[in-house]
Amino acid sequence: MTSAEKVVLLVEDNSNDEMLALRALKKVDIQIRVDVARDGIEATNYLLDAAMPCPDLVLLDLRLPRMNGLEVLNSIRSNPKTRNLPVVVFTSSSQPSDVMNCFQSGANSFVRKSHDYAQYMILMSKIVDYWLTVNEPCIPAVSAASAA
Repeated sequence: MTSAEKVVLLVEDNSNDEMLALRALKKVDIQIRVDVARDGIEATNYLLDAAMPCPDLVLLDLRLPRMNGLEVLNSIRSNPKTRNLPVVVFTSSSQPSDVMNCFQSGANSFVRKSHDYAQYMILMSKIVDYWLTVNEPCIPAVSAASAA
């Protein structure tokens, strides 16, 4: 990974949605590496692996096998390593309760997937542009042990 390369964790269990997201992410104007987790347990294991650096952005679907997106979000927010990660819930859900529950659990954004190809590409480009180039990331405080 180069210093300019950003890492996105895509948490998506639907292979068609995964393919569409990967296609959209290849078209953005910044250098990114996309890692994919296909269920909630895989996503949590990836994020909590001490050997893995934290991604710069998590794109999180809600309807996941083994551990749903809301549970993944709660796990992210309860761990000091991942607490400040930008998490965009990217889902087909239109349930107001899903929106409310995600924000109450610490989602940074809630975006509904578009079924229109062109609109989907625009949405993904805007999400990535904002979170990886416009937004100022929260840099974790350096601990006294690592500063010594």
